[in-house]
Amino acid sequence: MPDFPAKPGVRVAPSLLAADFSHLAEQVDAVERAGAEVLHLDVMDGHFVPNISFGAPVIAAIRKKSNMFFDAHLMIAEPRKYAEAFVNAGCEHITFHIEVVSDPAALVEHIHELGVSVGVCLNPTTPVSAVEPILKTVDLVLVMSVWPGFGGQKFIPEVVPKIKALAGVLAEHQRLEVDGGIDAETISLAAAAGADTLVAGTAIFGGPDPARAFDKLTALALRASRERNAGRP
Repeated sequence: MPDFPAKPGVRVAPSLLAADFSHLAEQVDAVERAGAEVLHLDVMDGHFVPNISFGAPVIAAIRKKSNMFFDAHLMIAEPRKYAEAFVNAGCEHITFHIEVVSDPAALVEHIHELGVSVGVCLNPTTPVSAVEPILKTVDLVLVMSVWPGFGGQKFIPEVVPKIKALAGVLAEHQRLEVDGGIDAETISLAAAAGADTLVAGTAIFGGPDPARAFDKLTALALRASRERNAGRP
């Protein structure tokens, strides 16, 4: 089963949602050459979230051009119905939203049986208690620091205590991801709270040089993570 790379550690995961879709291959290549190991794929269905992004065919096309670890965030109402299609398209990790699943334990088992790692996501106001029953069975927990559905939103600082709480209970092999409003001003905040995977979209692909933006964010995340670890007893 594929694992998130470079662990334990901290990493920036560029979000394809913010890329220029007329130059996807070039933009993906730019961040991969800069050292990105994880590509974050925000899949939206227009039901669970009020927007539609891209589906398995787009991911399958990009898969042919990239060796990055494909991290699929399914912001969809029926993740079990479509999980296999995204695995077949080349995704090595599937994250679903706890808010849409009636039997999350069964879904975790199903996704693991597909041969990939699995994560569970919490919206900004969803408490940690919502995922406690399956916390030991997932490979990753994703904290939304904006409301899902649109890119370019501002980071919600009220989620920081949730990040800290999860960082205190997850095992070493489990990843803690934060998605939403991550930029040069907020990435240190998320990393200092304990996140090890920082999803950044507009902050990377919204400027003229995605590779340089990726490098800058990675340096900031690494510094914040080192300072956090140095402050531990």
